Amino acid sequence: MDKNGSKGRVVVAMSGGVDSSVAAVLLKEQGYDVVGVTMRLFAYDQADSLTSYNKGCCTPEDVDDARRVCQIIGVPHYLMNFEREFQAHVIDYFCQEYARGRTPHPCLACNDKIKFNFLLQRALAMDADYVATGHYARVGYESGQWHLLKGIDPAKDQSYVLFTLRQQELEHTLLPVGVYPKSEIRAIALRAGLPVANKPDSQEICFIQQGDYRSFLAERLKPQPGEIVDSHGNVLGHHQGIEQFTVGQRRGLGLASSKPIYVLGVNAETRRVIVGTAEELLQGTLWASQVNYPAGAPEGPVEVRAKIRYKASEVPATLYPRGSEAVIRFQEPQRAVTPGQAVAFYVGEELLGGGIIEGAWDKALGDPVASARRAS
Repeated sequence: MDKNGSKGRVVVAMSGGVDSSVAAVLLKEQGYDVVGVTMRLFAYDQADSLTSYNKGCCTPEDVDDARRVCQIIGVPHYLMNFEREFQAHVIDYFCQEYARGRTPHPCLACNDKIKFNFLLQRALAMDADYVATGHYARVGYESGQWHLLKGIDPAKDQSYVLFTLRQQELEHTLLPVGVYPKSEIRAIALRAGLPVANKPDSQEICFIQQGDYRSFLAERLKPQPGEIVDSHGNVLGHHQGIEQFTVGQRRGLGLASSKPIYVLGVNAETRRVIVGTAEELLQGTLWASQVNYPAGAPEGPVEVRAKIRYKASEVPATLYPRGSEAVIRFQEPQRAVTPGQAVAFYVGEELLGGGIIEGAWDKALGDPVASARRAS
């Protein structure tokens, strides 16, 4: 503690929702010097198309909610502008990945680049010791290493979207809500008299209205028509842009078939969308890049439980580390392994690491290749 009895200064990233609001309440009760910060991610112009899409968080109303919470609990509140950073590292990244035939997870980019990079840098410049968020995950310390752990509420665990955190970020990170179930977080908010106690949770992608990413992309990407082919290269139809498709998609293909047809892959070079059967969607192995191990990489293969989508269940697999890349071999083939999405791997309650899915590991070629290239 410092001379004033504080455990240290912590900047709490406050979205105006119940989770980050309760994070501020808990940290103040625990003796931290709390500073609330809301990040301005968009220009608040009602004529702007991005603003019109943004209904999930970060609106002027959300800023007001965060400010009111800070007034109630007696801590300062600031609004910090991250519009340029968010545009470059989240919005542009989101569009560029779809243009490459991939399916990005923008929350990963926001956590990695905005919250735990740019916000953390500003917090440290304010003489803060920590940054805190309302994520349902935990940070532990053992044997001289910081560890990223699951939140205790399995239905709300968000460790998957935090796999990019390294030791230098974890030592400055507090995740106070991760030790509570969601029901208790709302109860704490009610007891504290917070106006956001019953506020609905925001949608997963804050800048996409009602999940309609296709309309969002249509405003920002030039249409590039191409062919829809089967896994043998036979042309079955045509499309108006690869950004309208993702692996595992069934609806909106415009194809007549006697059995269900799914997107197997997208080839940005040829602008081909490859489709096939449910059986062809199954993959036994994947290749990941940009792999990060928060507490250090294992020395060799290790048995893990892997998660290939945010809402997916963990499944048993073997992890084969390869520097900044990794190969994951599943015990049972998995459906719709999607390039651009993340894979996270766990040992018990700990997130051992994670990376960005590049595609399947093609045994026939003896080398990792994106699944979309099978029919190019």
